Amino acid sequence: MRGQGRTRRGQGELEARVLGALGEAPGPVDTAWVRERVGDGLAYTTVITVLTRLLAKGAVSREKSGRAFLWSPTADEAALAALRMRRVLDRENDREAVLASFVTSLPPGDERLLRELLERAKEPED
Repeated sequence: MRGQGRTRRGQGELEARVLGALGEAPGPVDTAWVRERVGDGLAYTTVITVLTRLLAKGAVSREKSGRAFLWSPTADEAALAALRMRRVLDRENDREAVLASFVTSLPPGDERLLRELLERAKEPED
């Protein structure tokens, strides 16, 4: 049976691993380099698919090098998670209700951190 004995990856896990590999790259790298670093015996086409999805999200860039592309990160894992959160929010009709529900469901430490980050975002840059 196909896939037997394998656990399914969480949503975004493979994207995060690919971004992590790109973050450790010495510069722009090809798909084979990314595939080797990510491991798990992933098919070359799977890595290309993940990189293409990250490109569409603006998390990576690519440049042509001969017949191949070289890939570079434009966002880290935190920025990618923030982008996913923003996309979920953008799909909702009642943004205020969604944000209110999100904030009230945060543990006290995270709520305090969010408030501090919002205050810092309001401060003018020196």
